[in-house]
Amino acid sequence: MLTISYNHTKRQAKHQAGFNRGDTSATEELFYNLFGYNETSKNLFKAGNTGVNGLWIFHIGSSRFPFQKVVPASVPKSDSMGFGSLRSTTDDDFYITVESNIPADKYTSKAQMDIPASLVQQPPKPNQEATSNNVTKMCGLHLKFCSQDGYCTDYPTGPCCHCRSGYYGNGRQCLPMGISQPLSGKLSGLVSFGDTKVQLNNVDIHGFAVVGEGRVYISVSPVPAQAGWALMAVSPLVSTFGWLFALELQNHLNGFSITGAEFFHQAELVFSPQSQRVTIIQEAQGMDSFNHLNFDIRINGDLPSIPNGAKVHIVPFKETYQYNQSVVTSSSLREYMVVSENGGSETFSYMLHQNVSFRSCEHSPWTTPDFQQVNVEHLMVMFTEGTTLRYAITNKVGPVGGELPGLVALNPCSTGKHHCDPMALCLPGDGTHYHCQCAMGFQGDGRNCYDVDECAEGLSSCGPHSECVNMPGGHHCNCQSGYEFDLDLHVCVDIDECFLQLCHPFASCFNTQGSFRCQCWPEYKGDGFLCQPPQKPKPPLTVCQQHRESLQESLSIYPGLEAFIPQCDEKGQYKPLQCLGTTGHCWCVDSRGQERVGTRTMPGTAHANCDQPAALLPRAETVCERWRLSLMTHYNGQPSSQEYMPLCDAHGNFLPVQCYGNSSFCWCVDHQGVEIIGTRSYDDVKPPCISGDAPPLNNALMYPVISSSPSGPAILYTQASQIGVIPLDETDPVQEKSTVLLALKDSIVIGMDYDCQENMLYWTDFGRHTINRALLEFGSEPEAIISQGLVQPEGIAVDSVHRKLFWVDSGKDRIETSDLDGRNRKVLIDSDLVNPRAIVVDAKSGTLYWTDWNRDAPKIESSSLEGHKRKVLVQVGLMLPNALTFDFDTNHLCWADAGTKKLECISPDGTERHVFQDALNYPFSLAIYDSHVYYTDWERDGIVVIDQSTGENTAYLPIQQSHLYGIIVIPSQCL
Repeated sequence: MLTISYNHTKRQAKHQAGFNRGDTSATEELFYNLFGYNETSKNLFKAGNTGVNGLWIFHIGSSRFPFQKVVPASVPKSDSMGFGSLRSTTDDDFYITVESNIPADKYTSKAQMDIPASLVQQPPKPNQEATSNNVTKMCGLHLKFCSQDGYCTDYPTGPCCHCRSGYYGNGRQCLPMGISQPLSGKLSGLVSFGDTKVQLNNVDIHGFAVVGEGRVYISVSPVPAQAGWALMAVSPLVSTFGWLFALELQNHLNGFSITGAEFFHQAELVFSPQSQRVTIIQEAQGMDSFNHLNFDIRINGDLPSIPNGAKVHIVPFKETYQYNQSVVTSSSLREYMVVSENGGSETFSYMLHQNVSFRSCEHSPWTTPDFQQVNVEHLMVMFTEGTTLRYAITNKVGPVGGELPGLVALNPCSTGKHHCDPMALCLPGDGTHYHCQCAMGFQGDGRNCYDVDECAEGLSSCGPHSECVNMPGGHHCNCQSGYEFDLDLHVCVDIDECFLQLCHPFASCFNTQGSFRCQCWPEYKGDGFLCQPPQKPKPPLTVCQQHRESLQESLSIYPGLEAFIPQCDEKGQYKPLQCLGTTGHCWCVDSRGQERVGTRTMPGTAHANCDQPAALLPRAETVCERWRLSLMTHYNGQPSSQEYMPLCDAHGNFLPVQCYGNSSFCWCVDHQGVEIIGTRSYDDVKPPCISGDAPPLNNALMYPVISSSPSGPAILYTQASQIGVIPLDETDPVQEKSTVLLALKDSIVIGMDYDCQENMLYWTDFGRHTINRALLEFGSEPEAIISQGLVQPEGIAVDSVHRKLFWVDSGKDRIETSDLDGRNRKVLIDSDLVNPRAIVVDAKSGTLYWTDWNRDAPKIESSSLEGHKRKVLVQVGLMLPNALTFDFDTNHLCWADAGTKKLECISPDGTERHVFQDALNYPFSLAIYDSHVYYTDWERDGIVVIDQSTGENTAYLPIQQSHLYGIIVIPSQCL
């Protein structure tokens, strides 16, 4: 942008002229100064880089040229300019802004760049020896300043712009004849009525001119009531537009045909008899992208007051305007009548002196008459209190002294009493005859004209990568996103967004046709617009550190709970001596944080010596150990690989899976070693047996309560005697923020589900033979809602709509239901079940689904919520269907099979069965959330996440390596 500013009050001129890129910084890379701060910029019009005073030409480029290359033009010297000054006033009396950037809208007949005469990029005058080729080049350089609906003509001294046939204007701005012209501007200033002053701040002015009939309608709003009544007398506020679009009599021109859409109007009014004085300054600033003529009006001075509710009548009058190539002047005495509400009237007058400054092309012959008469045939004004000031003006421009000789005064084209379409020209004939002709861009018989859609009919001039936009009487072209007009304003070229440096400093930019792409540097993360530097991975937290941090964070939010905070040494291991500070109780722990029996001391007593090794207490042999020892004796200490030997854990309990030697013949047993019917396996995949013995628990809390509550979407999983939680970043688990949600001694938590409505978590306890629930709020205590009549409860499902609970009991081989508080319990299905495990409910359709991993006949079944309409959905191609879930986004039932290693889905009616993935490890439980699959994996003792769109797998391993059972995802809308 090139900016030159002068002050209307002749204060010190600003001494800066040059180019800046529009950034907030003013470094030399972003700002190109023509002169030093106070050197010679005040006299810019007296110098130049072309040999012509005031003419400066630079090549500043576009997005395809670096800004730093501001290159002065190399143009032959000349003695004169193509246009005169904008106004015949002093050089420090005006303010002009010239924007050098190419507009996105090439409808240049309706939106021109505001270029002053002293800075217009024109060719210089040719000398006497100039050839015809040189003359042609001058118009070629100058054509960009002509309207799209104009043309350039070379004269002996230089080029000028003219409007094509069917258009009117000064050549730089051309409008189609017969088309109504919108007007838009702002009114500002300070007016006084005696001791009362009213400030007008950017009051909206809207209007339109009916071209070809000389009619103009203007509205000004909102106008304060104190000013609205008095301003009714100030018709020069808008009468300039009447002259601008006056009906032209033969061989005479209205204002727009002379000045175009850029002029400067000054008016002074002196009212009689009290000599109040008002000045009006009006600047017409060209056409905007909507083809509105833009202007600003400033008014200052004293006005005679007009009573509220009065009316102002202005009788028709005539004014003589004097013309030359840069200014139009006029002086006249105007009268107006004020009619009060009670019918009384009084006539007032004011003396009006006004001039209109403009720039014309001095190279073409001056054909405008030196004097023209403007006939104001109608001027109506009214004010609605507190809202709008309205004007209606009808003007004609012709010879001084009356009508043209020989012109029929009553021709309908002159009086406006014709039947032509508003979008048509009225062409007078002999007498009262006339002819209607549709304006450019319209078609019809003249009495009815219709807009021609150049875009739809293929008549547009828009090129590649541009879009045609139809407008009344024409069209314009917009470049598509990622493109801009080239210097010729006709061809859309790709914008090199990489030059604009839109990507992050740590990203690479790749320009493409109509777009671009940002990519973070290797090892940096982000979308290219924001890239984060690589972070050194933090060492993983130890068990002690993880317990300590999770509990400290929870207790800081919910103080008051009497909880034990583990103490860790500098290596993150448990300190041998642990104490509960609030009570004074202390005890010794082993390397896993487990309390050593017999070391707890009371407050005020000496602490136990934790450095001494724990005493080895004798333990009686278990049933498993005695059986194993007796068989070992029977086989003389050397059993064969095909012989059965009981498998015991470190505590002497039966392992849940027992096998014959090294063979694949395996089965499940209960805690007494008794085989569970329907679990025998003869293949390489061992049955998914659940241990009935709860593992030892790290006593993180004095009593079991909810130790943390998720604040966003999160994974909840069960792992023996505890329930863990891993927050989700959208769909990715944030493992470093994982923590223990609830720790339960002597428990084996298997199935789990969540009630979003009450923020309640439900789970089955395989070790305690109970069904429990707890509110997901810090400090909440679990509640056993079913504690009798259960043997091996596994899968559980919550129906949030009907407020029901469903679960399977693999010990009793049945499916039961109850209310959410455990009441109204009843058995739904108790036949033809062997090893039921997973269960889900679709409350919308009222359907229950479950799996049965019976090794002899595995299957997936469904029924109604009352246990009716039972049917087998899947029976073929199953081996160990452990996991089951319902994908509510796709309305499909999905399961994971630990035997076939497949993840499959099916429609609720049993059709559309398809394999989603066939390379699973050993899935036990399954959940689907936001196009991602989450399942607990017994092979890696972790959680595996599958992106459904890419099939990519990611594993997350909890610190405590043991089997994980149930898994659910709590969505963000529930929290």
